[in-house]
Order: sequence, then structure tokens, then C-alpha cells
Amino acid sequence: MWKWGLDRAGVREPLLRRDYTQQRRAVRRFATAEYAAARLLLPAALLPHVVAAVAFMHDTDDRIDRGTADERAAALVEWDSLVRKAFAEGDSRLSVLRCLVRTAERHPDVRGHVEEFLRGCEREVAWRAIADEEELEQYVREYSLPALMLTACLLAPADVPARAVFADGCHRLIRAMQRIDFLEDLAEDVRAGRPGVPADAVARHGADLSRPGVALGLLVGEQADRAAADLVAAGPLMGVVDAPYQPFVRALVGVQGLRLDAVRRAGASLATRGSGPSARAAVVLLSREAVARGRWVPRAGS
Repeated sequence: MWKWGLDRAGVREPLLRRDYTQQRRAVRRFATAEYAAARLLLPAALLPHVVAAVAFMHDTDDRIDRGTADERAAALVEWDSLVRKAFAEGDSRLSVLRCLVRTAERHPDVRGHVEEFLRGCEREVAWRAIADEEELEQYVREYSLPALMLTACLLAPADVPARAVFADGCHRLIRAMQRIDFLEDLAEDVRAGRPGVPADAVARHGADLSRPGVALGLLVGEQADRAAADLVAAGPLMGVVDAPYQPFVRALVGVQGLRLDAVRRAGASLATRGSGPSARAAVVLLSREAVARGRWVPRAGS
């Protein structure tokens, strides 16, 4: 199936096929659940390009997430130069960039989103805390949304009005996802000195992010409610993407709901431990969408 998908994706050169396969192994290793969802629910011809975009996003994040602020900023400048060189020359010494360039050739919208993502990485490198909802929104618009659009643009509808609905849905979805991320990773982020929960909300509740307590439980509940509202508002996404992509989008939104349920259950204990969705519930959800996809997916050769 993977080799057939490479054929359908227009990746026929032996070196590039090895490159995409290498990135596939990496994505399957660091994003196992996400890869499983894409593998089960997306058309085979799209999977290699999704792999390329996710691998690039992860590689970028890995490069700029280590060291001091100055070291991270320097790493971003170096990486930005390598990415631009790859696009200018149509080639790179790095497998991940060779795949990215080919994917952008097949899906031209990717190039613009790469530019936006790299600009957004400047905010990711610089931030230390989120002051309030306005700053959280700025972080989402400048970094989180461009990161999502690296892959989401591959699913965008062709119809212009539908694209507007799609863009708004992606914005609301990633805002929910980012808020859930900040809750799931609360203990780790506090230790690193970079909590993502808005500081004004922390102060309003009088919460101590480093230890469980009633105030922290109320804060988690409030932030979870905000994420839930955005997930509901992202619902129109399912109605504007093309039919082959709908099971994947439903599963993506559904998994965020499972993550949110886990955050609510953890409550104030997020001060000392992370949380995550029930593996069993995630399997059930993916299986249900795989069955739905099987009702209309064209068979090879048909």
C-alpha cells in the first residue's frame, strides 16, 4: 500500500522514494497515533505528502526547542536558510527537505504555509509565558495555526466560500488543540518556566500551577470549557472538506474531545502529571471512521 501510495503521489525516483520512506518511519515513531489515523483514513496518494509536512514540522520544532533563547534563535536562522536554499535549488542534502520540496511542487499551497510557519517560529522561540487571552490568540495565529496549515492545506476545498469556512474551522480547532496542549503539559511547562495557561486567568483564580488545589481545579475547568467551545465551533469543518477527507477530519476532532475528557478527569492533578486520551477510546473512534471510509473508498484499479 505504501509503495502504491508513492506511485499515486507522483514520487517515482528511487532516492525520493527512500527519502519519503525514511520520513514515514520517523513520523510513525514520534507521532504513532496521528500516523495511524492518517494511514487508516486518508487516501493513499495523499499520505506521503502528509508525512513530508509532518516530518518537516517536527524537525523544525526539534531544532529550535533546545538550548538558551539565543541558541534557539540562532538555530532558527540557520534552519530558515537551509529551507530557503532547498526551495531555491529544488534539492537539499537533507532528506526531510527533499521531501518537502517535492510535496510543495505537487501541492503549491504548501510553500506559502512553510513561509508563514517559519515566521511564526520566531514567536515560538521568543515566548516565555502567555499573559492573557489576547496574547494566546496571537500565539495561535502566528505559530500554532501556520503549523497546522502545513498539513491542513492538503485537505482544503477548492471552492472559495468553502475555503473561508475551512480556514475559520482550522483556526478554532487549533486554538482548542493548543489550549489542551498547554493543560496536558502543565507540569512540564511549569518546570521549564514556560507555562502556557494565560497568566491573568491564573491570577484571577489564585491558582498555584505547581501543586494540586481547588483553585487549580477551577482554572483547569475554565480552560477546558473554552477549548470545548472551540471544538464545537470547529464542527463545520466536516461539512466543507471533500468526502475522502471527512473520516479523517471527524477523527481528528473526535480525538481532541477524548484529550479534553482526559484533562477534565485529571483536573488539579495536572500540576504533577500529564494526561492523555484513553487508548481504547481512540481505537474505537478510529475503527468507526475506518468502517465509514470503507463504504465509499474506491478500490485499486476501479
